[in-house]
Amino acid sequence: MDIKLRSGTPADAEICGRICYHAFKTISEAHGFAPDFPAPEVAIGVLTRMLAHPKFYSVIAEVDGRIVGSNFLDERNSIAGVGPITVDATVQNRAIGRRLMEAVHERAAERNFAGVRLLQAGFHTRSLSLYAKLGYDVREHLACMQGKPLGISIEAHVVRSAAEADLEDCNRLCREVHGHDRGGELRDAIAQGSATVVEHDGRITGYATIIGFFGHAVGETNKDVKALIGAAKEFAGPGFLLPTRNGDLFRWCLSNGLRITQPMTLMSKGLYNEPVGAFLPSVLY
Repeated sequence: MDIKLRSGTPADAEICGRICYHAFKTISEAHGFAPDFPAPEVAIGVLTRMLAHPKFYSVIAEVDGRIVGSNFLDERNSIAGVGPITVDATVQNRAIGRRLMEAVHERAAERNFAGVRLLQAGFHTRSLSLYAKLGYDVREHLACMQGKPLGISIEAHVVRSAAEADLEDCNRLCREVHGHDRGGELRDAIAQGSATVVEHDGRITGYATIIGFFGHAVGETNKDVKALIGAAKEFAGPGFLLPTRNGDLFRWCLSNGLRITQPMTLMSKGLYNEPVGAFLPSVLY
């Protein structure tokens, strides 16, 4: 079997998106969970945006000239995010996934990223094993949370839309919590109109790119993240990702009627700083 890897183009979005949809649907439903993408068109839309974005590196796998898989590397920040990685079910168990992972690792090394991170479905033991063998360490067990918007405000914590002028304060806060900022993602979210900030005592104490699957949030305290969650109009995609060891925040979400839709695992390779503060990761990290 002749496996060829190449860079992706926007023209690959439909084929790769359908492979992505069916791959995630198959593994999720096999374990009794709802798929991450409700329809092929949603996965196609996500990959269309990634393939067109100059800060996403893409790698496409072909066998005998046919596209059989893809992987991505988010290069918007000093820490790179891996995924989604998917392989056509008809050619699985032939080391294509490993080749796709090795390709983004080579790219990360060439671009001198301090670390790479990813999330994997907590019920998918094979991917957990693969990533561990490739040098990834487990950092957080996560619960994907979904439910009706809470419409809750936290006393003395005011949530508003984020503006370009907030970037410096938000990046400073992210560096305090994680040791690095995620300014590339935040800039995109501000441009898209999805980002929010929370202010307490006259200063920014938390922000979110979006409260949902593809967004992240950081706060000085749990109250800051609660305020961001409480003000969200919806929980985009399958839901937002919550570190379950943050018992106070986890119990608050459950007591307010939110439910767990699936378990996930945050893994890292290279630089990782233990967070100092409250946070919600995105599906990338």
